[in-house]
Amino acid sequence: MPALQGTENFEHGRVPKVGILLCNLGTPKAPTVPAVKKYLAEFLSDNRVVELSKLLWLPILHGIILNTRPKKSAKAYESIWTDSGSPLLVFSEGILNKLQKKFEAFDDSNLIFGLGMRYGEPSIQTAINDLQKKNIRKILILPLYPQYASATTASVYDAVFDYFKTQRWIPELRFVSDYHDNPLYISAIAESIRREWRVGNRGQHLLFSFHGIPKDTFLAGDPYHCQCYATTRLVAEELGLTDKEWTLTFQSRFGPKQWLEPYTDKTLEKLGAGGVKNIDIVCPGFAVDCLETLEEISILNENLFREHGGKGINYIPALNDSTEQISLLSNILERHLSNWDEPVDKTLLEKSASRAREAGAPK
Repeated sequence: MPALQGTENFEHGRVPKVGILLCNLGTPKAPTVPAVKKYLAEFLSDNRVVELSKLLWLPILHGIILNTRPKKSAKAYESIWTDSGSPLLVFSEGILNKLQKKFEAFDDSNLIFGLGMRYGEPSIQTAINDLQKKNIRKILILPLYPQYASATTASVYDAVFDYFKTQRWIPELRFVSDYHDNPLYISAIAESIRREWRVGNRGQHLLFSFHGIPKDTFLAGDPYHCQCYATTRLVAEELGLTDKEWTLTFQSRFGPKQWLEPYTDKTLEKLGAGGVKNIDIVCPGFAVDCLETLEEISILNENLFREHGGKGINYIPALNDSTEQISLLSNILERHLSNWDEPVDKTLLEKSASRAREAGAPK
């Protein structure tokens, strides 16, 4: 076991800070084959993502998948890449910056924000290390996943715990598990749909498309499926929709296993063939737009729908760094920080520091 790391910058008398760590899935550094291959190698090596024996899975991953998939995926990333970089990272940074500005308005705030990606950079480990350098003694972890899943939220927990296995002094930790039924989240999703409808972009049917998980994962006790349905039902109720006006589906399946159904692509084929010409699609499980929304839904599934008789898909963007998103996440943070970010008595801190220095502490 490697030697435990100490706290290098501890100083008696310094005001302890509270860290806010926003976490998202991650992205390749560039839409190139080498960058995508590196990213996929990390992503698909996570046992939370692919629940197979590593003795069985790693030869398949490194012998077949990483020699074929990166080229195709690089083209997909290239189709959505912006001048500022990956949309997922750009929007995640936008959320970070806007939350920082909002909380900076409170002069007595002891909050320090960070952003970490589960795969790729900036990594969760790097982000936590940066927070610790700023005298953070409490950290609130907020994964940007509205619905809990082992492959997403729990994997973030793994990364946090793996980092602290190497640390001697572990700060107090709190985690946000999910916010799938948060009233502000539900109203924000509903309003994003209404906004499209107000400008005349309403289709004949509304599709709620969530990222899928293997069905055996759900049967083993993962709450993701139930939380997706709860979110969808609540949004549909707020919009006043009947059951016939919307459908919940799951996208992005990978490998030979059966995944949660109904599948998004198969549903679009059926609707197109059945005479539905225009469809609205919203993806509430994605906090920000990314490959799965901008390429898989807006390009691949758009083409698929047209091939089966449809005229077009109206993709309703994720909340991204919108005002509604910032209000929602601020509410979540304030609730979890309600008894954490309290004013510090600096006089008591200085007395403690003086006693420590008198006792021989270097600083």
